[in-house]
Amino acid sequence: MDNSGKEKEAMQLMADAEKKVKSSHSFLGGLFGGNTRVEEACEMFARAANMFKMAKNWSAAGNAFCQAAKLHLQLQSKHDAATSFVDAGNAYKKADPQEAINCLNAAIDIYTDMGRFTIAAKHHITIAEIYESELVDIEKAIAHYEQAADYYKGEESNSSANKCLLKVAAYAAQLEQYQKAIEIYEQVGTNTMDNPLLKYSAKEYFFKAALCHFIVDELNAKLALEKYEEMFPAFSDSRECKLLKKLLEAHEEQNGEAYTEAVKEFDSISRLDQWLTTMLLRIKKSIHGEGDLK
Repeated sequence: MDNSGKEKEAMQLMADAEKKVKSSHSFLGGLFGGNTRVEEACEMFARAANMFKMAKNWSAAGNAFCQAAKLHLQLQSKHDAATSFVDAGNAYKKADPQEAINCLNAAIDIYTDMGRFTIAAKHHITIAEIYESELVDIEKAIAHYEQAADYYKGEESNSSANKCLLKVAAYAAQLEQYQKAIEIYEQVGTNTMDNPLLKYSAKEYFFKAALCHFIVDELNAKLALEKYEEMFPAFSDSRECKLLKKLLEAHEEQNGEAYTEAVKEFDSISRLDQWLTTMLLRIKKSIHGEGDLK
């Protein structure tokens, strides 16, 4: 289907909307229904944006939604302004990630001002995901996940907060900020171990915390492991705990072969993901002359 006609129509609507805005600023326009003209211009910008979307001109759609958002603010329609900024952000995501972030931040400012922290948190996650996948700025992704977690905690949405914190912990460990990762994994592990529905996940968080300890210092890892077993007895029977004990023993003996064998055995039943593989490799590098898991 040819949407080039839609694009022309959208451009005409944009021009007409801009004329309406200008006329609303004139002295006579102000006397005779200035606000009505601004409202009409808002609608025209939104219609133009949707036509640009149909024509897949994402930047133009984002710009049109942005114009609508600014007029909504002028009319004191905060909720409509925020919605339009989100629409602008979603359109820009496909063409200009930085501009998408600017629009979503504008929406977040409005939502936090209105006390809508859960919605603000959701948009912080979207920004974090753009930094992860489009702009590859992990430090900024971490900051937005942390902000989202804070807002979720404030609203008592603890499981949503934990999801964001686990993202922070995984990235912190990758960036060698092990202490930060350990604190989060221990905190989330402790929060979930008493919950019948979530306690199965707790062993994974304590496992990850122990691996971070292990990279920093072998003795720390041993002490942490004892602490986790005491706090959460079910952890002792887990395959993760048994693997950690084998790895500590192999590391103590500087036995690279035993280390690799233990990892392979674990991997044959529970596939290791990229994060675990990276951490296990970092530990293995501290065994004399070792550097891979083969």
